[in-house]
Amino acid sequence: MKLKHRVMHNNLIDPRVINNALDACGVKDMENATIRDIVRVVNTVEKTTGTRFIRMEMGVPGLPPPGEGIKAEIKALEQGVAQFYPMLEGDPGLKEEGARFVKNFMDVNIQPEGIIPTVGSMQACFAAFLLVTAIREERDTVLFLDPGFPVQKNQMKVIGKPYESLDLHDYRGERLGKKIEEYLDKGRVAAILYSNPNNPAWVCLAEEELQMIGALATKHDAIVLEDLAYFGMDTREDLSRPGLPPFQPSVGKYTGNYIAIISGSKVFSYAGQRLGLACISDALYHRRHDNLQARFGGDGSIGYTFVNRLIYTLSSGAPHSAQHAMRAILKAANEGQLDILEGTREYARRARAMKEIFLARGFRLVYDSDLGRPLADGFYFTFVDPGTSGGELTRQLLHYGVSAIPLRDTGSTRPGVRACVSRVGMDRVGELDERLERFRRDYPAGSERTRENPNIS
Repeated sequence: MKLKHRVMHNNLIDPRVINNALDACGVKDMENATIRDIVRVVNTVEKTTGTRFIRMEMGVPGLPPPGEGIKAEIKALEQGVAQFYPMLEGDPGLKEEGARFVKNFMDVNIQPEGIIPTVGSMQACFAAFLLVTAIREERDTVLFLDPGFPVQKNQMKVIGKPYESLDLHDYRGERLGKKIEEYLDKGRVAAILYSNPNNPAWVCLAEEELQMIGALATKHDAIVLEDLAYFGMDTREDLSRPGLPPFQPSVGKYTGNYIAIISGSKVFSYAGQRLGLACISDALYHRRHDNLQARFGGDGSIGYTFVNRLIYTLSSGAPHSAQHAMRAILKAANEGQLDILEGTREYARRARAMKEIFLARGFRLVYDSDLGRPLADGFYFTFVDPGTSGGELTRQLLHYGVSAIPLRDTGSTRPGVRACVSRVGMDRVGELDERLERFRRDYPAGSERTRENPNIS
């Protein structure tokens, strides 16, 4: 049946303003719009109308960073570190504290030489893609356990390498291991990547799933890229006590074939200084490969290639003062002087309140459970208005001053939208409810819906 166009009466934003912003930003199809595309659209509309959006489209930390980091960075700058190039392999003190942190909060042993500071976890991931797809000519593919961070797939496109996508919604527990092995059996997969907790579904892989992934990585000699951008933020467990269980779950307990990637952006709210850590396992660091030596030179080892060829070429190291900041933050965490999760619990509080509003207004969660357990409340959640595509819903919400991103860009096979809670303070939760109530007046739950480019006026 052909769907009728709908005339909106309760919108906050003139549809012509939305259409003009989309045209000006070159967005023709919201389903395929990137996060930054939508950021540009919302910025344009806010500037034009003066209306402040409920902004859920971008994962920007919304909490102040630890004072330990700021003080240490200022002190380092005052002592003149800005005049020197940082060492490629990183500040020795940071490497020591990073290794202690991994042991204290993951219960995994990595020598300090394998802790490599990078310009954010995105650079660590990009360098890892360059590395793993060059080890063997016949293995050039990365398998993503999705949904995931859209930019990581763009990184694969930039380096001209293929990738595969497996939606976790349909495969959990034993089914996940069997499905992963189907991909590994093809002989093309160099690495498996996932985030844990997951961006955007906030799914957390269980220990038995990580054990299966580790065993498969060892059996097929694949490398696991463990994206820990949201380190410890599964609020169902208290992962904040150094040296005491429970620990941040990690595949590092089940295989030596892994690189764990830790971000300073979310758990420490130190996003602006772009500091991440690539944690290369002891088993991988000195492993040599002829292909690496032939392509990059040096001794052909994974650690040498990562540091002295890839990080050197990409940025010549990570910013000096930011390394001093992260060293101080990790030292305070390791010594129990800093609760690494104290601030992030605020995200859980916001997510809980926001999800309640969406559910009360007739929306549904797309990813709603973790092997039978309710999902934790955290940095992201996913929702859908049944019968509506993610792109369509994203566009409709713009007219009510609410922004999010479609799930399609994350590798999800399901319709829906990702919401980030970081920029929505508790003081604006009531305003979100009012805007969704306006939305519902124009789009009653279960009603016939418009399509991607409705004729609205």
